[in-house]
Amino acid sequence: MSVAASLRKSFFGSTTGRDQLAARTVGRLVKPQAPVSELDPALSWSAVILLALGLVMVYSASIATAEGSSFTGYESNYFLVRHVLYLLVGLLMGVAAFRVPMTTWQRLAPWLFLGGVLLLLVTLIPGLGHKVGGARRWLQFGAVNLQASELMKLFVALYAADYTVRKLDVMSSFKQGFMPMMGVILFVGCLLLFEPDFGAFVVIVTIAFGVLFLGGVGLRVFTLLGLAAVVGFVLLIWISPYRRDRIFGFMNPWADPFGDGYQLTHALIAFGRGEWFGVGLGGSIEKLFYLPESHTDFLLAVIAEELGFVGVLAVIVCFAVLVQRAFVIGREAIRLEQNYAGLVAQAIGLWIGTQGFISMGVNMGLLPTKGLTLPLMSYGGSGLLANCLALGILLRIDWEVRVLKRGSSA
Repeated sequence: MSVAASLRKSFFGSTTGRDQLAARTVGRLVKPQAPVSELDPALSWSAVILLALGLVMVYSASIATAEGSSFTGYESNYFLVRHVLYLLVGLLMGVAAFRVPMTTWQRLAPWLFLGGVLLLLVTLIPGLGHKVGGARRWLQFGAVNLQASELMKLFVALYAADYTVRKLDVMSSFKQGFMPMMGVILFVGCLLLFEPDFGAFVVIVTIAFGVLFLGGVGLRVFTLLGLAAVVGFVLLIWISPYRRDRIFGFMNPWADPFGDGYQLTHALIAFGRGEWFGVGLGGSIEKLFYLPESHTDFLLAVIAEELGFVGVLAVIVCFAVLVQRAFVIGREAIRLEQNYAGLVAQAIGLWIGTQGFISMGVNMGLLPTKGLTLPLMSYGGSGLLANCLALGILLRIDWEVRVLKRGSSA
């Protein structure tokens, strides 16, 4: 076998006889029409509530920003209209993703991952990557900006699951099972740090190594990895004055309320004003140019101010239900020997859970500012599109599991 063929087999894998049999079995069982009403109601309703509440709160949080913008043509509903368009496109893409069998997603996973890497590389090229606020994270297509790191989160989830399934027999080996994936993810992480996008780096590393752990990486290896990751994160923070200032500002935001602690102090003021039931929808003061990025990174602070503790608790419960259902669906798929589908479901749960936890922690002052949006809720086309695609795939896994269970009991 040639070197090129060996590399291709290592990256893209080969389908074993057992996998081929499983794919044919799923294909036979998935062909009959199964009612969509059988989809997991808890998963579906939690996602719908988060999307709907996000739409309302983005509009509420962005009115002042839109009206006070220096750009011509902005009206109070500017961000609302764009968010609705992003949401409609995302839902259409989610429906399209739902119609694609998981066997097809597994075949596409390496190619999607390579495409995501290329997008990250292109983003770093001056003149092609769009730079905002010192960060080069976007590719501009007319009036639309594409943030490659958001799509990369989904592509990493799909590829890490595919890699783990192909390497199941050697996952206990550090050299054969863990090292190749670690090298690939560290390369992606370097591209993200060059943008820089430290928040996306943390989420992607969590997805990839979380899937490896769920796929069978030994506890000893995973513990060593955790220690190495902590040391690495500390070094990355220490060598970057920008990140170091954020950490110091997070530790005592009131020491410099008009400088490094500005965002956090105003987020905490918003939480304090909200109390139990909030000041009422639309009544936020902090969104009136006091709290930066109120419709993106700090949307939860506006929710806390306008809807109070009850509103924040509702958001947390919806995210908890969504993540819990993702892991249950994944576990059920693995029980039915659909290992790839099961790991993808759990990877999506890891992704949404990790990013949601970090975003909420930043808003509440529990974590340093990272620039991560609240999944399914915050304003941002790329993030909303990636989230809707992930939901479509997760619902597809749930649907296939239900069809397989019905077919096996028939």
